[in-house]
Amino acid sequence: MTDDARSAALDELLTRYAAMVRHIGRTHGLHDADVDDVFQDVRIRLWRARESGENIAAVGTSYVYRTAVTAALDVIRRRRASRGEDLATLENSSDTAMVQPVTPEHAVEEAEVRAEVERAVESLAASRRPVVRMYLAGYSREEIARLLGWTEAKTRNLLYRGLADLRERLTQRGFRPQGVR
Repeated sequence: MTDDARSAALDELLTRYAAMVRHIGRTHGLHDADVDDVFQDVRIRLWRARESGENIAAVGTSYVYRTAVTAALDVIRRRRASRGEDLATLENSSDTAMVQPVTPEHAVEEAEVRAEVERAVESLAASRRPVVRMYLAGYSREEIARLLGWTEAKTRNLLYRGLADLRERLTQRGFRPQGVR
């Protein structure tokens, strides 16, 4: 794979997971500039991890998630180090202890969005619900197929139709993908 093709695949991957990376940064209390640093770190780490020529497009959601969490923690460590704060506190804390909404308004908004998404998922056809739930939880299509004992084609079909239905329902309720006006 050429560097240009690898770069294009990486751009596509980051576009696909942009909302997740942004969410991880915000749940760790990072501001927009710091979230940009997280994006850059994720990009570099994925590039380095795939230098051996492995297919970047095959990177799973869970791998990107773990990479983004690690990058966010590293940004926090660098910020604290630049302010002279004690890094031992951060090193000894668990990831979940650090995940706190930035503001009470953010927490309420996030809870409302989650409730709307859950209502929309509940309105999906029964055959599509588990696939969509697992996908939203971070499982890759291949992982879902394996766990449910389905063929890749069946999983792909139910997932894409389920996501299209979910997108339509959320759009009807006034939610739009980020960046769409």
